[in-house]
Amino acid sequence: MPAPVPHKPLVWLPACHRHLDLSDPGGYTVLADRYAAAVCELGMQPVLFPMAGANDVKDLLPLVDGVLLTGSPSNVDASHFGAKALDTDLLDPRRDALTMALVRTAITEGTPLFGVCRGLQEINVALGGSLYQRVHDEAGFLDHREPEHEELEAQFAERHDVLLAPGSAFEQWAGGPRALVNSLHGQGIRKLAEGLAAEAHAPDGLVEGVRVTRATAFAYGVQWHPEWRHAANPFYQRTLEAFAQACREHSQRRAV
Repeated sequence: MPAPVPHKPLVWLPACHRHLDLSDPGGYTVLADRYAAAVCELGMQPVLFPMAGANDVKDLLPLVDGVLLTGSPSNVDASHFGAKALDTDLLDPRRDALTMALVRTAITEGTPLFGVCRGLQEINVALGGSLYQRVHDEAGFLDHREPEHEELEAQFAERHDVLLAPGSAFEQWAGGPRALVNSLHGQGIRKLAEGLAAEAHAPDGLVEGVRVTRATAFAYGVQWHPEWRHAANPFYQRTLEAFAQACREHSQRRAV
């Protein structure tokens, strides 16, 4: 028989859910194009399972070669870490339910996993950690939010250094012990989950990059947005390329 034609690695991007049209109470499934575009530019194919829930993860995860947990305007519901959601929080309970299960299963099954912004927070909460709900209201911390009313170029501009753990993959991707990153978040890691190693910190000490210590495949999360103009930023590009390489290797293993 002829050898199977290799396909592009498939990367699952969990969607967000919005009520964009008040006359349609069913809501909409949404995904920011920049994440899907970055996946494509890395030679992979983004996939969505719009109605997937926690009970579907076991059946759907074997179909893909990696999971990218994207950022979102919504926050992880504080009830997942024993607190109460703020009145100002934009919540997405369908995404919460999916990603809490997806994080744990991807790690257990050895599927490459990369979390960006909210995705980092999802990894931390899914594994038992907690979040600051307003980092900017905590004593001693910077305001990590973007300038909301500026153009996207200003919102995604590099704003502060991250200090990278010696010998870590982050240091390797950056080519040194620190890197300049963007910052567009109001929540952040308070209690680091057991099983995560903090390998990147903001100047105020906030954890901004983690590695899942027991993972058998690529499993990292970052608080910044490496998908933004990644081709022009060697640190962002190397980080994403490392994830892509892990997905390619997983795809090859699945094809055997």
